[in-house]
Amino acid sequence: MTTSQLIKDQKPGAARREGHPGIALTVIAACQLMVVLDATIVNIALPHIQEALKFSTTDLTWVVSAYTLTFGGLLLLGGRAGDILGRRRVFMTGILLFTFASLLGGLAQEPWQLLAARVLQGVGGAIASPTSLALITTTFPEGPERNRAFGVFAAVSAGGGAIGLLAGGMLTEWLDWRWVLFVNVPIGVLIAVLTPLYISDSERHKGRFDIAGAMTSTAGMALLVYGFIRAADEGWRDSLAIGSFGAAVVLLLAFAFIESRAKEPITPLRMFADRNRSGTYVIMLSLAAAMFGMFFYIVLFVQNVLGYSPIKAGLAFLPVTVVIAAGAGLSQRFLPVLGPKPFMLAGSALAVIGLGWQALISSDSSYVGGVLGPMLVFGFGMGLNFVTLTVTAVSGVAQHEAGAASGLLNATQQVGGSLGLSILTSVFGSASKDEAEKQMPNFLADGSAEQKAEFAKTQQLPSPWGHEVLAQGISTGFIAAAAMAVLALATAWLVIRVRKSDLEALAGTAGPGLG
Repeated sequence: MTTSQLIKDQKPGAARREGHPGIALTVIAACQLMVVLDATIVNIALPHIQEALKFSTTDLTWVVSAYTLTFGGLLLLGGRAGDILGRRRVFMTGILLFTFASLLGGLAQEPWQLLAARVLQGVGGAIASPTSLALITTTFPEGPERNRAFGVFAAVSAGGGAIGLLAGGMLTEWLDWRWVLFVNVPIGVLIAVLTPLYISDSERHKGRFDIAGAMTSTAGMALLVYGFIRAADEGWRDSLAIGSFGAAVVLLLAFAFIESRAKEPITPLRMFADRNRSGTYVIMLSLAAAMFGMFFYIVLFVQNVLGYSPIKAGLAFLPVTVVIAAGAGLSQRFLPVLGPKPFMLAGSALAVIGLGWQALISSDSSYVGGVLGPMLVFGFGMGLNFVTLTVTAVSGVAQHEAGAASGLLNATQQVGGSLGLSILTSVFGSASKDEAEKQMPNFLADGSAEQKAEFAKTQQLPSPWGHEVLAQGISTGFIAAAAMAVLALATAWLVIRVRKSDLEALAGTAGPGLG
């Protein structure tokens, strides 16, 4: 039989080279790795991006938030698109959009160009990521083979952050910060080429797109984040900041109204009717808010104050990923024995302790005492929570709604991270301005002529006065982060009522939910 006859006899949407599950899994896992590590690979390059494109410290947060907001806000819509339009087609669309956006970001010459590219990356990631997880169910038969594929997917999701930190450091130091974005281009093109060869399309299902819900929720959260960042620069009486908060409230109320009446809502409000699930979302929102802010400002501290190179900064964060994995493994092993609440309480309490410890940071702090110690405590607490929150989010949910429940948890993590980073930025901005005013007389008295000339150009205090300003702003910001963790702890203590027996039917569901 000729090649043309083989192609003719294939079912519509079938892979051109079926029977290669290892390659198919590699393609799917590569997509997830690219999307996950992009949240951290850029972090290590932030000081270099700030210097190259002249971002202020507060505006620099948009490099992170522009991606996480659109990614989290459109995540559920991306999953719905795969069901309705065909998962392979949507998967490839997301990959190509993400790849194109990465190219644009690497070529950016102005701050707005980079931020626009990060928004497009978030859209592409939101389309590709949930579809990649769903493709496992259509590519691998139920049983051990599918479970192994889910295990690989979960491992890539968990390890992507660590890989991103190290890769970001190497690319920034050895090449240029732009390569943290350019690196996605050859990977994305290769995934797009291999996908139709080794992955079959899924059956399409009838359904509706809740465009209005997705747009109002994403725009509302973006305006809320903008309001906090604007207030950090211009003060809480700024008319544009106040207007942003007002518009955000209107859009988020409109979102709730739309979802309550939509036939196929992007966020089923009935998911919040269960107190355990609602509590789980609040805990994830609070802890993600603290975590994103912590990593953002610690990256600035270790490079700008401690003077670490990008590679050394990436290595400095690797121990945290080890303790996160250790905490996750511990909770996964003993969750059936102890139930979820002890892990939520212990994990949230450790997060409070770690963030409270980091609030003591100063310009004289060492890496071990001021950075590593508190990060290890915080990281172990987060590890205890990750698997526990994922399993609890789908506890008591009908099988056909488990994807929506876990997807909503992932969206909450991304959106919570953006919101938390903006709140910490607002606190950081106020505290650093006050500290700059205190340091200015000392700078004017002791600064050299060269330092004063540089300050006249940049309006940034040089070292050591600038280090004092940055450290004081970060320290005060971590007080707000600790308060967020306290909210998570209080929610775990007062709201969560899951029993061990409620989780018996969920054995093996934790892995996929980690995506």
